[in-house]
Amino acid sequence: MASSKPSAGPITEPAPAKVNLYLHVTGRRDDGYHLLDSLIAFAEAGDVVTVTPTPGTAPSLTRTGPFAGDLPAAGAEDLCLRAVAAAERATGRRAEVAVHLDKRLPVAAGIGGGSADAAAVIRALARLWGLAPDDPALVDAAAGLGADVPVCLARRTAFVGGIGEAIDPGPELTGTPLVLVNPRRPVPTPAVFKARTGPFRPAARFAGTPDGPGALAALLAERENGLAAPARGVEPAIDTVLAALAGIDGCLLARLSGSGATCFGLFATPGEAEAAAASLVAVHPDWWVAPARLL
Repeated sequence: MASSKPSAGPITEPAPAKVNLYLHVTGRRDDGYHLLDSLIAFAEAGDVVTVTPTPGTAPSLTRTGPFAGDLPAAGAEDLCLRAVAAAERATGRRAEVAVHLDKRLPVAAGIGGGSADAAAVIRALARLWGLAPDDPALVDAAAGLGADVPVCLARRTAFVGGIGEAIDPGPELTGTPLVLVNPRRPVPTPAVFKARTGPFRPAARFAGTPDGPGALAALLAERENGLAAPARGVEPAIDTVLAALAGIDGCLLARLSGSGATCFGLFATPGEAEAAAASLVAVHPDWWVAPARLL
């Protein structure tokens, strides 16, 4: 952890899409929270957060972007504003800032959009105040906002356990090409967990770094997304997306991310991913389709 010189702002932070490359539900606590084992990576596609100092004013929030209209009306319960308040409480500092969210990711899509946005706000405030983003106070603030916010704050490939609080370094996957696809159907995470039935799965972490996208796909094929079946029951359009991805030449693996409805396909090269995205858009112009690489 290293602090830095405070920034004057405005400060722009990316909020990349979170991709659950695999996800095993390993158990359930007495309080109802499910225990998970997941390999999480981050893609180039994402929202963008800008924090601008506005001395003498209370924190404010504005939104633009293709999915801004799908969000509830901005208020104190918005994750971006909750992130500001949490960072203030954690550090004892005043955040006299205007937050702007460029909402480019679908809402309730299983790729951590809200969590990534909250984490980006905390990273921006850390820069504004000259703090390290892994400052323990800020990490604790992130954990209080939601299970996915700490890993989004770190923004690095990681194995995640517990209810999201146990974060360990993952393999180096930078540059792996993929296509993210969402049928523009929101899927509430609580509904998916409520619909889940059946046995739990053991943790399935692996050592070392896969030798390319093909090796990664082979490792992931030995694992699963334990939320896929209930998510498909909640939103049948997921089946259509997975079938479309799997039917593309060169797709190494097609899988649901998190609780959905966003799915991803792994490809060997960026060119193949971009061609796949173009073919999907041609047939399904109403879908959100984003070729990207893992960060």
